[in-house]
Amino acid sequence: MVQNIYTGQKLPKPVMPRCESAPLLQRQKAIVTGGSSGIGKAIAMALARSGADVAINYLKDEDAVQNMIKELKAEGRKAIGIQADVSKEADVQAMFGQAIEQFGTVDILVNNAGLQQDAPFEEMTLAQWQKVIDVNLTGQFLCAREAVKEFKRRGIVPEVSCAAGKILCISSVHEVIPWAGHVNYAASKGGVLLMMKSIAQEVAPFRIRVNSIAPGAVKTKINKEAWATKEAKEELLKLIPYQRIGEVEDVGRAAVWLLSDESDYINGTTLFVDGGMTLYPGFAAGG
Repeated sequence: MVQNIYTGQKLPKPVMPRCESAPLLQRQKAIVTGGSSGIGKAIAMALARSGADVAINYLKDEDAVQNMIKELKAEGRKAIGIQADVSKEADVQAMFGQAIEQFGTVDILVNNAGLQQDAPFEEMTLAQWQKVIDVNLTGQFLCAREAVKEFKRRGIVPEVSCAAGKILCISSVHEVIPWAGHVNYAASKGGVLLMMKSIAQEVAPFRIRVNSIAPGAVKTKINKEAWATKEAKEELLKLIPYQRIGEVEDVGRAAVWLLSDESDYINGTTLFVDGGMTLYPGFAAGG
């Protein structure tokens, strides 16, 4: 046994397997919440193509999930769809139970499910505030809690991964950039930032890694108005030093790396996938 120097808690001595990076996610089992469209779909597909079996969580779009399952099975991967509302504790517990029953365990959680309900601050209703917090923040808490339980139960399997488990929170550049008119969304993502870091600090001695990806402007249906026209695109590019709008595959590739043993020493970190949006581009000409 070893002792957590911060809490005094007695912990099992960690196993120190030799890390091997290829293939990146072979034999691993993943849950991707909100995995039927947009960034979640891109991550689910990228994980599967890197060797993982994937449980695709969705709320409504069953047809899209079934098409994804067919595509992944054609590539030799196991894939299942699980309908669940991540803001509801019973749904989350049932989702993990189903994934573990089908796959035997869960090695990876991608906390992706999220939404926006925008309004000027003085017009924002309590229902709009609560819905966004419930899905974007409480949903990530509920899923992460179940994942940690399973990771601790199973422990490290050296031939699968250096870590006992990995959690990837999908945040946003708005965990650090204020966003007028989107107070509930920005607050939820700011909460994800410190929730992620606090969980990472607590579970690191068990060889569980917790990190975030914070996308910037990425082409999805949720933000189509911001990039669909020439005029909107030109305005958006003023905020992106790299002068292109992100694609969902940019996030998918980053997720694979951050969930693989190649990044085994990275814990409690946000990786910004934003083309430099967090570089305060308004100051590029001297402020």
